[in-house]
Amino acid sequence: MAETIITNGIVLRESATGERDRLVTILTEKIGVVRAFANGAKGAKSKSASATDLLCFSKFTLYRSNSNVFTVREASVIEIFFPIRQDLIKLSLAQYIAEIAADFSPREAEAGEQLSLVLNSLSFIANEKRPILLVKASVELRLLTLSGYMPALVACDGCGEYEKETMFFDVDGGKLFCSDCVNEKKKGVFPVTLGVLSAMRHICFSESKKVFAFSLPENSLKSLNVLTEKYLLSIAGRRFKTLDFFNEMTL
Repeated sequence: MAETIITNGIVLRESATGERDRLVTILTEKIGVVRAFANGAKGAKSKSASATDLLCFSKFTLYRSNSNVFTVREASVIEIFFPIRQDLIKLSLAQYIAEIAADFSPREAEAGEQLSLVLNSLSFIANEKRPILLVKASVELRLLTLSGYMPALVACDGCGEYEKETMFFDVDGGKLFCSDCVNEKKKGVFPVTLGVLSAMRHICFSESKKVFAFSLPENSLKSLNVLTEKYLLSIAGRRFKTLDFFNEMTL
């Protein structure tokens, strides 16, 4: 059934379809991730040109045809996160976040929490209000949590121990083990300090508005990123070119 939908959203991907048109992937508040044709969006006089750019947060009027094809009828800019576009490291992380948001956000369902997570992360990246690795790890683990892949971090999977000085995280199984129960010879098992474990629990269990509200020393942030990145890649079952580029930029 044909319908018109008015919703806020952020452009996660965009590609040219001809000389004047675009195909955009949008994370919307009301209907999750959609692909829509923006006819004439590349034209010099198009009102939707900026609003359909990559990483632009906009208000969209979308038309869904009887065959479930989406078209952008109107689009107006809300925020373009300009500082991100001036810094290659910021841009590379933002593009990675956009890519995993496209993969791990719902279709045909409300995605307000996912949209808020992405918008907050881009705001922190643009304004440098949080360390860049804190933003990256938080988005990775929270997106997985929202998608139904929350790791079992409450206690040791073997004996139920809440925490010891060093715990171990199995990035393939998404499970936590204490030093008595862990098989350290198993591939994909990494030690976790209590500080890093506390941060992981915070990311998974906190209110949406408090996801990024924690701090860690630089070395601990790096350890956190190793764990969240490896866990996400294990769930995804593939590499992300945007992630590889970001890692090359920050080595």
